[in-house]
Amino acid sequence: MNARIPMGRPILTACLLGALLSGCVKFGPKPPGTLLTVESQARVAPGTVAEGSDGTVTIIEPDVPKALNTVRVAVRTSGNNYAYVPDAMWVDTPRNLFRALLAETVAAKGGMLVLDPGQFSADPGRRLMGELIAFGIDAEGKQAVVTFDAALMGKSGRITKRRFSASVPVRNIDQDSVAPAIGKAANMVANEVADWLKAGDAGV
Repeated sequence: MNARIPMGRPILTACLLGALLSGCVKFGPKPPGTLLTVESQARVAPGTVAEGSDGTVTIIEPDVPKALNTVRVAVRTSGNNYAYVPDAMWVDTPRNLFRALLAETVAAKGGMLVLDPGQFSADPGRRLMGELIAFGIDAEGKQAVVTFDAALMGKSGRITKRRFSASVPVRNIDQDSVAPAIGKAANMVANEVADWLKAGDAGV
């Protein structure tokens, strides 16, 4: 009696291999043509030297709600309902984008030594943390909204809290319009935070 060789598995494997080679099988959604970002409008000049004696502040990535824990651009449609802008993605998560923008703004405007949690070895100075509550689009108001609940811990351990928020009108809720509006609102918030830190009454 001759043994029969099952043919189904080799044929299936060959078909899958052929499909992969021909590009017929795709994994995940098609990436957008461009990635979006926001940048600080205040820049540290080349050659600028900042020392701890000028005042040191460590800026920690803010906490975010789950709706912002993504590279997609959040749109608050109503109440607690969120959607996302089609074909629009950030180059990084909002918490990292905002921290980088805030750090550059504070360093440029405040004349302080700005560190991130991975850079200090001994004295972190004051520590700025908090929660990025909004970093996206309010569909009902048709505006970009950035809201940051700042919590500053001074060297003495005293914690001072303050909410900063800004909104900017947005004409269209699409991939071309959202980033400039959100970036402008983020810069308005960052400038207010930098002024708060520079004033010296935001924790000791």
